[in-house]
Amino acid sequence: MKPIRNPQVAEVFDRYPPKFRRKLLALRELILETAAATEGVGELEETLKWGEPAYLTSKTKSGSTIRIDWKEKAPDQYAMYFHCQTSLVSEFRERFSGELEFDGNRAIVFGANDRIPKRSLKSCIAAALTYHLDKKGRG
Repeated sequence: MKPIRNPQVAEVFDRYPPKFRRKLLALRELILETAAATEGVGELEETLKWGEPAYLTSKTKSGSTIRIDWKEKAPDQYAMYFHCQTSLVSEFRERFSGELEFDGNRAIVFGANDRIPKRSLKSCIAAALTYHLDKKGRG
């Protein structure tokens, strides 16, 4: 697993309950792996947005920010968030409605004991990380 270089991000991961920390670190790894394997994305910036671990295509500007988080108000789930003013989640819902659970137009939600459908989720991550390339017709 790739180490977290940003100390503020590492601190947020350290505060998650252990069960969800492992799950969120697995999502983080999936995001980093997908970025590395997706043409045009480049290196991701790992930072905090709204106090949540966030992954940005700062250098290439190829995509839309992805955030991950667990919240006390929904203690049995965790989520991957996307910019709500994009068409990403509606597109994901159209393609993966039987496999993934969604929260409005902003998130893919996972239950504490859900198995993550990695292939479908990687497709969603790649779409977010190339969102601006795709909108320009180059993706």
